[in-house]
Amino acid sequence: MDRLNETFAALADPTRRAIVMRLASGEATVNELAAPFDISLPAISRHLKVLESAGLIARGRSGQLRPCKIEAGPLKEIADWVERYRGFWDQSFDRLDTFLSNLKGNDDANTQS
Repeated sequence: MDRLNETFAALADPTRRAIVMRLASGEATVNELAAPFDISLPAISRHLKVLESAGLIARGRSGQLRPCKIEAGPLKEIADWVERYRGFWDQSFDRLDTFLSNLKGNDDANTQS
């Protein structure tokens, strides 16, 4: 599986997305990451392994703690991939805006008759 697919697959789970969002604000231990979830520590560890395998997080070592931190590379790859489609979406929204404006103009004309 290529890296982009692996990144999307890892982020497909809402718990893993929440973990990544939490790590965006700074390093955290497994216990800190597990706190908001009603799942076991082994389940959180499995989620962390998926994120680590996808390159989205790294685990350090500080004494007995293994703090996790976010890795920006895979997220940048997603942002770059999405950016390629920005022009398409901008054009689509512009056409929709024009269409809705024309509809509104027709409604205004019909109510004045």
